[in-house]
Amino acid sequence: MLRKIAVVLMEDIALFEFGVLAEVFGLDRTDDGVPPFDFKVCSTTPGVPMQTSSHSQVIAPYGLDELEDADLVAVPATNWRQAYDERVLDALRKAAARGAILLSVCSGAFVLGAAGLLDGRPCTTHWRYVDRFRREFPTAKMDPDVLFVDDGNVITSAGTAAGIDACLHLVRRELGSAVATRIARRMVVPPQRDGGQRQYVEVPVPECSAESLQPVLNWMVDNLTIEHTVPALARRAQMSERTFARRFVAETGTTPLKWVTTQRVLRARTLLEQTRMGIEQIATESGFGTAALLRHHFRRVVGVPPQDYRRTFQTAG
Repeated sequence: MLRKIAVVLMEDIALFEFGVLAEVFGLDRTDDGVPPFDFKVCSTTPGVPMQTSSHSQVIAPYGLDELEDADLVAVPATNWRQAYDERVLDALRKAAARGAILLSVCSGAFVLGAAGLLDGRPCTTHWRYVDRFRREFPTAKMDPDVLFVDDGNVITSAGTAAGIDACLHLVRRELGSAVATRIARRMVVPPQRDGGQRQYVEVPVPECSAESLQPVLNWMVDNLTIEHTVPALARRAQMSERTFARRFVAETGTTPLKWVTTQRVLRARTLLEQTRMGIEQIATESGFGTAALLRHHFRRVVGVPPQDYRRTFQTAG
């Protein structure tokens, strides 16, 4: 269970990556049915301003002793350096040894690597740092193509927004799909993205003054039981089909068909967790139409059949 979250800050901290952790875990969303988190921002020098990578300052109110009973210890991105504070590395090792979950965002993986916590383990980081990471930590099993890697009690994410994906995945894993979806909707982000970060390596996401597709995405989620075609979605977005398809991949990392299929699986997960509906009815309510299609896509995305998932995660009375 995720109750206490400790975020470790160091000099040259990246504000966006820190902000991702604060947005997911640091805000009170109990009015939306999200359980409260005890969110602690920690450093080796509590109360002392630290420089950020964007030439501003932040202050961590708490010391590293808060890591001693944290359920999750998170390390946001910071500028790469030859050596990290041994006090931080030792606190991370102790947290891992007692079974805490460790999560890094972007270049925060270098800190976990320096602590020896990624030796022999699958992990990822921002695609720009992959070669350097491999030189520094040759025994780590670096995967440069994914948005995040879940290796049990250690989760690493790729650059920037992939930290959101990793955090929501962890919430979903520990607290269920409904809680993750509520947080995602408040953040106005997809509750789960498909695809990896390879799409950004050679052709970065283009800058565009057009409005976000989020209203269309929200409408698709609210209307999962109807057929969604690119021509119809492009008309709703008031774009040409070609522009819509390009923008959709840029914002979601995948195609409209794959994206809506993933959202249907997420809806099915929620219904499996929270209702006693039969598989045929869940297939209809989630937009798959037939139990056979639901089973096919659910197993492909989640890794287990719907019935097995329900036995493990059902919370309905």
